[in-house]
Amino acid sequence: MNYSLFISILLLLFTMAGSPESWAAGTVPVWRRFEQSFTSSKTYGNPLYNVERFAVRFTSPTGRIKNINGFWDGGTGWKVRFMPDEQGEWSFLTSCSDTANTGLHGQSGSFTCTAPEGKLPVYTRGSITHPKGSYHLSHADGTPFFWTACTAWNGALLAAEEEWKTYLEDRARTGYSVIHFITTQWRGADKDLNGQVAFQGSGRITLNVDFFRRLDRKTDMVNAVGLVAAPVLLWALPAPQGRELSPGYYLPDQEAIKLARYMVARYGGNHVIWTLGGDGKYTDEFEQRWRTIGRGVFGDEHPGIVTTHPQGSSWVGRIYASEDWLDLIGYQSGHNKGEKVVNWINKGPMAQEWDKLPPRPIINMEPSYEQINDGSITDKDVRNASYWSLSATPVAGITYGASGIWPWLKEGEQALNHRPVKGVYGWQRSLSLPGSRQIGYLSAFMQKLPWWTLKPAPDLLAEQPGDKVYNHFISVAQSGDGKTILAYVPVKSTVKLYNPFNRSFQAQWFDPAANTLHKDSLVTKAGLMEITPPGEQDYVLVLQSK
Repeated sequence: MNYSLFISILLLLFTMAGSPESWAAGTVPVWRRFEQSFTSSKTYGNPLYNVERFAVRFTSPTGRIKNINGFWDGGTGWKVRFMPDEQGEWSFLTSCSDTANTGLHGQSGSFTCTAPEGKLPVYTRGSITHPKGSYHLSHADGTPFFWTACTAWNGALLAAEEEWKTYLEDRARTGYSVIHFITTQWRGADKDLNGQVAFQGSGRITLNVDFFRRLDRKTDMVNAVGLVAAPVLLWALPAPQGRELSPGYYLPDQEAIKLARYMVARYGGNHVIWTLGGDGKYTDEFEQRWRTIGRGVFGDEHPGIVTTHPQGSSWVGRIYASEDWLDLIGYQSGHNKGEKVVNWINKGPMAQEWDKLPPRPIINMEPSYEQINDGSITDKDVRNASYWSLSATPVAGITYGASGIWPWLKEGEQALNHRPVKGVYGWQRSLSLPGSRQIGYLSAFMQKLPWWTLKPAPDLLAEQPGDKVYNHFISVAQSGDGKTILAYVPVKSTVKLYNPFNRSFQAQWFDPAANTLHKDSLVTKAGLMEITPPGEQDYVLVLQSK
């Protein structure tokens, strides 16, 4: 059975079952979502405010305790969603701030967690974690997880289910592992496909449960094909063109916390990586605000990995180094291939400070989108920014975006509240853009190497062409044992590398555009190794010690 057919059958079964939790009563496989419904004995005018806390304490077969927040699901309906990580008999007990509510307080039960089902890594290797002291993500069983994200900001909001299915199938087949999407109305989509918003109000908000029920389905579909969902909880652009449509900007601190905590409770049983704020400014006058929100949403026990998505040419690594809730440092280089941005990627704060901070994965969440700026950003520019970003910090992953995918454009449409651009394809045609496919090649290529051991090694380079011509910068990374060296060469030039331990290396050249690997000669020269790529375009040099 080919992979495309396998994914199609999975989604068909998913559709027929109605949810990925259609298991025998009282049982759930490990790494799948357990869901329990409760009926409140009281009706509340605004449950988000009237019930300060509804939580469920889960006890594992070996006695471990996990405290999971429940959520209101409309009327008198409440739910808890939880992903068990241990096989055997689990028990649970509810608690509610309104102790007189007998439907929510003091309810108990149990379920059996069975062996894993399926073949997809998220269901066999487990949820995504950050191993302490490392610079990469892993599955729960320790298998390194290479972040290959696609940015579909509007996808979960505006796509019909069949469209979303087509998109997800393609991303899974192409080699992506993470899907970015937005969970509320924002600058680029002031309502969802049904014309509804996630919430209303500012100083005191009310939730639209129907909106989130539709988002449930889209989030489940991401996991159903083996991808990890990366929802943006609070879009936060503070610039004038986005303030009035950025919940992360205009909501008061406590309302932003309540809204984000609600979504964490609602989607915490899925395979997710939380993005706290999108396009946000995390420094200067906003620094304390985001510290407060981050601690308020994730300060207690929470499921999943947490990251941020700062605005262009900014990052939060040094400023938020002591924030325990931040697991993954995201930065954004922005949509420009000029000297300032290229130098910021290769010589900026990430490259200078990564080894001076507590170890965390560091990933460029938004390099240049393909076809942005009236089509001036090409697949070559996408490759440049991506491979440079990979080796500017310890290798952990990369994110891709296309100007027609993130706003979920149909052919001929333009993005809402954004500058009109020329020559942009619709979302479906954009799936086949060269850069879109080449990021899949990048992911497959990197995963054939011990990528999680690779760290920046600029001192191995005897000459840096990028010091003379900014976009000729050669990035270099080396494994901890020194047996693997990676060098990205953006234009044809002789790579001169020191070989201090006089190792013998087998040289190979990876063509990142054609997805081909070319063997080169054996390099044994002590002191200085000189090797030239086979063509004029960009190549990745791989040196592996015999």
